[in-house]
Amino acid sequence: MAFQLGDDDVQGMNEMNLIPLIDVMLVLMIIFLLTATVLNPTVPLNLPETSAQVNEPPPETIQISIDQDAGVFWDSDPITIEELDKRLQQESAQGKNPSIQLRADKESKYDTVAQVLASASEAGLTKIAFVNE
Repeated sequence: MAFQLGDDDVQGMNEMNLIPLIDVMLVLMIIFLLTATVLNPTVPLNLPETSAQVNEPPPETIQISIDQDAGVFWDSDPITIEELDKRLQQESAQGKNPSIQLRADKESKYDTVAQVLASASEAGLTKIAFVNE
């Protein structure tokens, strides 16, 4: 049986264990957060008084749809490319520059989409959005 009473080569633990201290601090922080919200449920704010002005309504939106059979629709009315050209020219002549929402079926021909985009470009309408669902 061997007993060792001295400090030959064995080093003792010379670092302090901080885990219990961190645990206590976290518990205290949670307690303080809970009591602070219970003691002061509302924050008094002095908000500025404003006067709301009526904003201009957004310009009208034209919905152009293209189905898989290369059919073109103005809102829900079927039209031809020539009629589309005329209507886009009329909208451009009014000077409002409405936005166009273009909906194309994924099976539709790219040629029809390109014709619609070219018609809108020739009419001078620049706000074109592609809509998908």
